[in-house]
Amino acid sequence: MARVSTYLNFPRSTEQAFLFYRSVFGGEFIGPINRYVDIPPTPGQPAIAEADKGLVMHVELPILGGHVLMGSDAPQSMGLTVISGNQVSINLEPDTRAEADRLFEGLAVNGKVEMPMADMFWGAYFGCLVDRFGVRWMVNCANQP
Repeated sequence: MARVSTYLNFPRSTEQAFLFYRSVFGGEFIGPINRYVDIPPTPGQPAIAEADKGLVMHVELPILGGHVLMGSDAPQSMGLTVISGNQVSINLEPDTRAEADRLFEGLAVNGKVEMPMADMFWGAYFGCLVDRFGVRWMVNCANQP
C-alpha cells in the first residue's frame, strides 16, 4: 500500500532523537534500528569510518494517523552535512515502479536530482531530488515491476 512519511536527518543524534520521539508518541520502531556498519562493502566506495559505524543509517517510528517518521544520521565522513533546510525530506512510497518514475520525473522538472532512480541494496527502487521550490523528496518503491 502506498504511503507518505517524513524523513529527518541529524548530524549524529538520530538515535537520541528517535528515543525521545518514541517516549512522546509511544509505540515501537518498525523493524530494527539499522546502522552504517550494516551497509555491505561497495567496490569503489570508501569504507565506513570507524567512528561512524554505530550511527543510525535508518529508523522508522509510527506516530499519529498512520504517519511514519523516518530518520538517519548524516556523517561528515561520507560527505554529508546537516544544515537548516536539508534535514527534512518528504518520502513517497508508491506501489509501482511506473508510479515511482512518474512522480520522480514530475517533481524533478527544473529541480536538482541528487540520486537518480535505481535499485538499492535494501531491496527498493529509490531516488532523491530537490524540487524547483527547494523541497527535498525521496521516492522509495519496493521492488515490483
